[in-house]
Amino acid sequence: MEVYALVGPSGTGKSHRAMVVAYEHGIDTVIDDGLLIKDGLKLAGQSAKREATAMQAVKRAIFLDKEHAQQVRQRLLEENPERVLVLGTSARMVEKITDALEIPRPSKIIKIEDIATEREMKLAKELRENHGMHVIPVPTIEVKRDFPGYLVDPLKYFFSKKNEPRRKIGEKSIIRPKFSLMGKLIITEHVVAQITTYVVLQTQGVTQVNKVNVEMREEGVTVRLEITARYGGFLPDIARNAQKYVQNNLENLTGLIVYGVHIVIKSLDV
Repeated sequence: MEVYALVGPSGTGKSHRAMVVAYEHGIDTVIDDGLLIKDGLKLAGQSAKREATAMQAVKRAIFLDKEHAQQVRQRLLEENPERVLVLGTSARMVEKITDALEIPRPSKIIKIEDIATEREMKLAKELRENHGMHVIPVPTIEVKRDFPGYLVDPLKYFFSKKNEPRRKIGEKSIIRPKFSLMGKLIITEHVVAQITTYVVLQTQGVTQVNKVNVEMREEGVTVRLEITARYGGFLPDIARNAQKYVQNNLENLTGLIVYGVHIVIKSLDV
């Protein structure tokens, strides 16, 4: 199985362009926002757009739910597609998706800015931020089964090459999910620092957190900690365990992708 990735910031039109990218590269299977899609039809999964909050939507999109991941993983094994296109806000997010589904990491990464103009991406962001409009690359009749009561609009999609007539290659759907209608969720650096401090103090061998620096990025975060460790412990193991514990808990509690957890042991508690 060969995996391609389409990456770009949230709301820049990845789902809108996924069908064309797949068509151009001979790909019939797409993983987008928690769904496994083949030839425009949903095979497995649950759309992140159904979630009530943005935090829950991110967790759904990166398959943190084990039952959800297993369902999609099993269907992928059955279908065994030659090529798969995975959508994500970054290469790191795509890697988290491929690891959760136990498929190869991408051999080719396509950036949204390489296939869309600045104006097109700006328009897509305005539609997302001001009108709560999200695109799902499956036909409206399929979407309505999963989104009863939602406002759903069809979006037919065509592809054309030079000196060739336009050809319909599928249909997409525009929806306005609950978390868009409710407003925005913002998790501040201060909250991430508080969670990190609480979590790392639960790690065996860590007695004090001296300093936490948080760097927020698109859909994710990097944290740097200075800690005091208990004397007599094997310091590399203490640091590795703390890294893993912080990453897992931050991702589960906030839905953010943790790009890095950097730990500096500044002193020993004797």
